[in-house]
Amino acid sequence: MAIDMSSLWGVLTIVGPIVLLIAILWAMRHNRGTKHDIERTEAATHRMYDEQDRADKAAEHR
Repeated sequence: MAIDMSSLWGVLTIVGPIVLLIAILWAMRHNRGTKHDIERTEAATHRMYDEQDRADKAAEHR
């Protein structure tokens, strides 16, 4: 039984994007951080901004 390459490409053209979409959705679903991780990141970001703001204000008064 010979496989017709044109029909194989047709199937891959349809199935390929579907598999890619499923893989992307799976990765997005499993790549979320926990609530604790997100809160810790937000707190660290706010501390970094506050430190930079203090450093900028100190540099202005020199």
